[in-house]
Amino acid sequence: MARTLVIGDVHGALKALIQVLQETKPTPADKFIFLGDYVDGWSESAHVVEYLLELKTKQTCVFLKGNHDEWCQQWLRTGAIPQGWIYNGGAQTLQSYALTDATVKNEHLLFFEKMPYYFIDDENRLFLHAGFTAPGGPQEEQPVNTCAWDRTLWENAVMMARRGKNDLALYPKRFRLFKEIYIGHTPTLHFNTDIPMQACNVWNIDTGAGFTDKLTAIDIDSKAYWQSEEVYKLYPGENGRNR
Repeated sequence: MARTLVIGDVHGALKALIQVLQETKPTPADKFIFLGDYVDGWSESAHVVEYLLELKTKQTCVFLKGNHDEWCQQWLRTGAIPQGWIYNGGAQTLQSYALTDATVKNEHLLFFEKMPYYFIDDENRLFLHAGFTAPGGPQEEQPVNTCAWDRTLWENAVMMARRGKNDLALYPKRFRLFKEIYIGHTPTLHFNTDIPMQACNVWNIDTGAGFTDKLTAIDIDSKAYWQSEEVYKLYPGENGRNR
């Protein structure tokens, strides 16, 4: 039976990505939805992008854009270093591209430029990197990169869940627009867990692969999930985003 599998923030950890995808035992019928932040952190950002370009020739994939992908796209397009990028994993990304020729960089730039900020499936489930603020949903006019940067959606979901408000009818309007919402961006490590978190109808799949912890894939129907090893064990001698 075909599955839809959502993958959290990769942050340059190609070894973890390969490991977790193998754990899912994918079939050609499966669809992968990636929540963004493919780069910045571990040493294989350019290799992650190359791997994903190959993967999409074999598997149905949706690649959504994260805030770190915006930074990398800006650098690939202009050569300019975005403010704050270097200190948030960009240095490792630059190093990973050091031996990459212009043709490959242009292919990667096109990959980033074509990425949508959100995806809505046939069952009205929303997938995006971070969140949205417009009351009509991410489709409504708003700064497009809100979908790559916003944290208020998740913060509000956690606040409501802690108050015991689990009735969909009580949720603010932007939550009630969708059956479920899948995000990354804010590591679950901030909430003292390394597994996917649910708050109201929002699922957070960023389990800290950019820092010290694991990369996660989740089946959106069964809620079964698979995880890599703790990523720091796969990259001995590296610090990821712990700088």
